Amino acid sequence: MAAYLNEAMSDLAADLAAGLKRLRKGYVDAAEALVRVVDPSREYPYEFVVYRLTEFRPAAKGMPTGVMSGQSLRTDLLRLMLDICDSTTIRVSDYAEPVHDTTSLARRFHVSTKTIQRWRRRGLPARRLVFRDGKRRVAFLESSVQWFTKDRQGQIQRSMNFSQMSETERDDIIRRAKRMAAATHCRLSDVVKRLAARTGRAMETIRYTIRKHDTDNPASAIFPYLTAPLGNEEKELIYRRFLRGVPVPLLAKRYRRTRGSIYRIINEMRARQLLKRPIAYVDSEEFHDPAKEAEILHESRPPRLPANAHKPPAELPPYLRALYTVPLLSQERERELFRRYNFLKYKADTLRRQINVNHIRTSQLKQIEALLLRANAVKNQIIRANLRLVVSIAKKHVGGAQTLFELISDGNVSLMRAVEKFDYSRGFRFSTYSSWAIMRNFARSVPRERYQLDRFTTGNDEILDIAAGLKTYDPNEVNLAELRESIDVVLAQLTPTERSIVIDHYGLSEDGVTKTLEQLAGRLGLSKERVRQIEIAAFRKLRALMHPEEVVS
Repeated sequence: MAAYLNEAMSDLAADLAAGLKRLRKGYVDAAEALVRVVDPSREYPYEFVVYRLTEFRPAAKGMPTGVMSGQSLRTDLLRLMLDICDSTTIRVSDYAEPVHDTTSLARRFHVSTKTIQRWRRRGLPARRLVFRDGKRRVAFLESSVQWFTKDRQGQIQRSMNFSQMSETERDDIIRRAKRMAAATHCRLSDVVKRLAARTGRAMETIRYTIRKHDTDNPASAIFPYLTAPLGNEEKELIYRRFLRGVPVPLLAKRYRRTRGSIYRIINEMRARQLLKRPIAYVDSEEFHDPAKEAEILHESRPPRLPANAHKPPAELPPYLRALYTVPLLSQERERELFRRYNFLKYKADTLRRQINVNHIRTSQLKQIEALLLRANAVKNQIIRANLRLVVSIAKKHVGGAQTLFELISDGNVSLMRAVEKFDYSRGFRFSTYSSWAIMRNFARSVPRERYQLDRFTTGNDEILDIAAGLKTYDPNEVNLAELRESIDVVLAQLTPTERSIVIDHYGLSEDGVTKTLEQLAGRLGLSKERVRQIEIAAFRKLRALMHPEEVVS
């Protein structure tokens, strides 16, 4: 859901959106009715808002205290209307009055769609309804429009006067745009800037005029490539190049698209990747109780290594000896981590089911990805605390064709799979379950392909910790493509410069060629020391995402 100004309203919106579907349209209509009577200069208690929306007076016990300003309440009510609409299917035909979408409303008042968006921010109530063509769009009831415009006739007229354009002026803009595009091969954004400077018109007005001409006249379109939709392969390529550090302005120039359209393509591909990705978790009844969420997500301070901890075996190499610096998990701490791990994935999967590829909300995608990153961070805590178990079991199976390090690598894959399957609610210790899973796997012959992941990561310890990403690996299907996708998703959290440095320095680009810091400095026009500082900052950011408990402690 969108960010609310009042936390209590955010909780109320979530509760109403999860309520009975037959009641949700009534909640939306009641919210608009309340918008119309709220005085921005007054304050309102939460109990009053709940009663106006639901006609139910909640018990005072547990009720959020304090009051909300009328201005913030009105803003939150407008957001609540959209969020509840998104949680169900409300059709235009459900209303016995005319309904307008953004384009038709802009045409009615002779203003741009940007002006309609400004009116929404000033209080014009909007819904997201399913129109007769089957598509869900932002919609405005005729009664809502009349209420909003009633006391704003002067403001509406100024908007109309500013945006209204004569046929002669429109033809002149189209003629100039054609000449510029043909003579200089300018992009739409360049043409818009030049014409806005010469005509004194707003850039948005110029852009709207050109785009409308191209839509209405595809045979003589000035920028025909903007009206032709991109195929899935081109979209995938744009998304991959963005993840590998290519800046959006450069992608827009290369594909002769606007920056906004590139961002829309990126978000569409992010949504499709999330929809394709399996999110497996062990469900629990308490996950469906909103009152339990705060308790489940509460993070206690990680345990410290006891002073009398066992020393690692002398024959182990340094990076395996480091495993003994990670404290073991108590039964209570283990249950806490598994509970949180599965709940985070449950939350992510619940939100993912609400994704609509025809209407993508960036905030929704960020929330899902953040939940998956947090889940993966918890998974890493569990795995690191149990890696000693893998070493212990692997040492007992040395003697065959496989070396100790091959056995440890394969045991780690079995451990990761065990984390995915373990049901913490049964009361057993994870070490019992994972030991059985690891030993059963060692008892079978292990195909050579199972070691691709281990060989791929050799020598890149810093990337190793990040490579787990958001992907859930099945040991029977592990391959480099999955690892590549996982790295891409995690690196997308960095800035373009940070992403470019990490990718090129560690050979993660398509050609696999590594570059020195000196080479990167020359390409970026920075000093070698500055490039090194940016890389360190990038890894610090990634470690904070993947292991937030290390930042807190």
